[in-house]
Amino acid sequence: QVQVVESGGDLVQPGGSLRLSCAASGSIRIIDAMGWYRQAPGKERELVASITRRDITLYADSVKGRFTISRDKAKNTVYLQMTSLKPEDTAVYYCNVRAFPKFRVVVEDYWGQGTQVTVSS
Repeated sequence: QVQVVESGGDLVQPGGSLRLSCAASGSIRIIDAMGWYRQAPGKERELVASITRRDITLYADSVKGRFTISRDKAKNTVYLQMTSLKPEDTAVYYCNVRAFPKFRVVVEDYWGQGTQVTVSS
């Protein structure tokens, strides 16, 4: 099985910082990319940031300059460093792992259960 576990969500004040972590484990042959998505009540899930195995990063326009994604390949872990947080950043953040399962050539997406980030005074 493949397991994806996020952590780090919390209640923070506007302008504060937070770091999310996501670790992938299980029957994974190669991780092609890892990323963070978020979903606020009444809104669709959106991509926040992603990073490929070649360390190419992509950010949503709304978080550029404030969020930084990084990856520890040895630990199959991805991080999202969030700074200058705004109330609009409030959402459930989900970790996505795009990987090739062992003994298969078709890439699959795996998701964590999500971690709540609330930005409020």
